[in-house]
Amino acid sequence: MSSIALPGGNTAISRLAARVIALCWFLVLLDGLDLFVYGAVLPGVLDDKAFHLTKSMGGDIGSLTNFGMLLGALSAGLLTDRIGRRKILITGVIIFSIASAGAAAAPSVGAFALARFISGYGLGALLPTCIALVQEFAPAGRKAFAVTFLMTAHQAGGALAGALAMSVVHELGWRSVYWFGALPLLLVPVVWALLPESITYLLSSGRTEQADAQAAKYGVPLEFYTPEQGAQRRRGDVRALFASSVRQTTLLFWIASFFGLLLVYGMNTWLPTMMRGHGYNLGSAISFLLVINLGGIAGMLTAGPLADRFGPRPVAMIWFAMTAIGVSLLVLHMPLVVTYTVVFVTGGFLFSAQTLIYAATSSYYLPSVRATALGWVSSVGRWGSIFGPWFGGVLLSHGLTTSGFGMFAAAAVIALLMISFVRRNPEVDAINAAEARAAVTAQPA
Repeated sequence: MSSIALPGGNTAISRLAARVIALCWFLVLLDGLDLFVYGAVLPGVLDDKAFHLTKSMGGDIGSLTNFGMLLGALSAGLLTDRIGRRKILITGVIIFSIASAGAAAAPSVGAFALARFISGYGLGALLPTCIALVQEFAPAGRKAFAVTFLMTAHQAGGALAGALAMSVVHELGWRSVYWFGALPLLLVPVVWALLPESITYLLSSGRTEQADAQAAKYGVPLEFYTPEQGAQRRRGDVRALFASSVRQTTLLFWIASFFGLLLVYGMNTWLPTMMRGHGYNLGSAISFLLVINLGGIAGMLTAGPLADRFGPRPVAMIWFAMTAIGVSLLVLHMPLVVTYTVVFVTGGFLFSAQTLIYAATSSYYLPSVRATALGWVSSVGRWGSIFGPWFGGVLLSHGLTTSGFGMFAAAAVIALLMISFVRRNPEVDAINAAEARAAVTAQPA
């Protein structure tokens, strides 16, 4: 696990960060697999005449799943800074693994919808908590890269979902993929044993002895993880998101996240179906989901280093602009190889653009409320992830495939505009600068 390269700072700090990132990467992979498998197998579920699922109902279930994610992210935003990161992460894995088994065994559309809602709750709690944990362990100057690298797991999960759908749905049926999604439940004890709690959280919650013990165990300097002054008082306080220095920033990030997640989950839910509507067969339509997620991985690895160098905000603006252009091009019926190329490149911008919102959020709030800010940005944004699949289903049920692409391109433009109005937070800038100095001066144990 320590093979992940995170240059900059103390060797022990980088080694511990690599451990945390590797474990969280695996958890986010499972998150992405469980989430994106819905869109990957949806054409097969629609073709299952015995199950009686319509396109409109499919959009409703996609939105219901994302409503569960909204509630899960909201819970994480309220609880993570109070009870710790590790408990939230493990609980999320348990919930979505059990719910995946429920979806596989669902006797009716109603039971299937309930299972997807419960799964969404677990997924929603896991993702922002993983981002917060990775941010707290990542070396200074590599935090944006750590987040974008982490989110390659989400796209890898989406690509795996597409690969599973292409390889097993035809032979074993769509339910087999959901049974596969229940297997992570067996790995919970291993993850619990290997994943450390956030040292920053332990210090801010007054658990100094546990923080000392954990720092000694991994040979890291405790001062690197020391929270800002007054952290214990602010810990988990949602009112801190509306302090005068960040009030406007909070609202702008919320709106940007709404449209960013509308774009991400709308495209992942309906891309195979929209491409079928453009005349592609089922196999190639599903393969577009695989390709767009592979493009997402390449985009994450590119966006992270650029965001660490130039800041996540300006890079996010460029990424959303390129997403709008790429999605608009998909309206055209191009030669297959050209379409694959456009889908790949669009995926490279689309998914990392939303991830850069998370990276920017982390850099605009005090460490003691960072997880709360991420949870609420994710939670409010989930309204977009609910609206996108639902409205996409409405458009497609009326045969308006072209309008679906137009809606997603417009969402990218609006997110770009919201991010362009965000302004720096001097208080957080000072803390980030001090953190960078601590990383430079920290000596290996």
